[in-house]
Amino acid sequence: MLDTLNTLLVDLLGPAGPLMAIGGLAFLLILAAIPMMLWQRPDPMEKLKNTSGRAKLDAETREVLRDTRRNEKLNKYAQFLEPQDAQELTKMRMTLLQAGYRTKDAVRYYYFAQFALGIGLLVAGVAYFLVFVDGASATMQQKIMYILGPGAAGYMFPKYWINKRVEKRKDEIQSGFPDALDMMLVCVEAGQSLDQSIVRVAGELRASYPSLADEFEIISHEMKAGKDKSQVLDDMGERCGVQDVSSFVTVLNQAASFGTSISDALRVYASEMRDKRVMRAEEKANQLPTKMTLTTMMLTVPPLLIILVGPSAVSITEMGNIGN
Repeated sequence: MLDTLNTLLVDLLGPAGPLMAIGGLAFLLILAAIPMMLWQRPDPMEKLKNTSGRAKLDAETREVLRDTRRNEKLNKYAQFLEPQDAQELTKMRMTLLQAGYRTKDAVRYYYFAQFALGIGLLVAGVAYFLVFVDGASATMQQKIMYILGPGAAGYMFPKYWINKRVEKRKDEIQSGFPDALDMMLVCVEAGQSLDQSIVRVAGELRASYPSLADEFEIISHEMKAGKDKSQVLDDMGERCGVQDVSSFVTVLNQAASFGTSISDALRVYASEMRDKRVMRAEEKANQLPTKMTLTTMMLTVPPLLIILVGPSAVSITEMGNIGN
């Protein structure tokens, strides 16, 4: 079908017909995106600041508004750089939180990176095709690969980067969580409260597990701000996205609900986390021989065959030459 379309465009517009069609389509997409970028709904925070007839905001409130204000340049294109579906927006924001991006404009930066990289690499692909590729002899598949391929790669790269960040951060949190529980247990048994032990653990883990230290610092600040402790812990479980952390949050909430000792709960759960870490290490160790089998065969069997069979093959060849 692509070859038929290529032939039709060549017949209608000449040898450069397919390239003109692809360039025109890209130009129309850009023109269609411009009105969407320029149209936006009024920001409620700006409306609040500009409202007259009410009491003037005190200095502290104005400072809060100034600190929580979004990037003005990105705010102009908010309707284009944010999903209009609330469920999709919440899911994207949670994914970015799990990747470690907690700014208010993280979602906008993500979609802006997709748009900018997609359009930029599309233009770069068109330039490369015009300069280095013979358009008259190129097939439709080659034109799509050189022109649309870079644009698609640029559009998908931010998603690939975020997914890799999420996996790396989850692995770091999972690796450092047993050590964090042991340190928290020591702090609680030494007489510190749960809030104080969280602050101490966050400071001690900063050098080895910075992602986990960030999560502990966040919940310590939220507790100091007066937020409900169970809600703070639930939010931590969602941000981490690790099953061990979610189970730990459930244990602490149940201990607080039933009035049981937090130190006993921490002791039992810390022991369980150490056992799970040993089991994960043993699982990886058991998988190692299977993974090394193919590599071992590729690197050892061919040299071994050359050493064992090579002299015999040479002798047979020489005897055949003598017989002839």
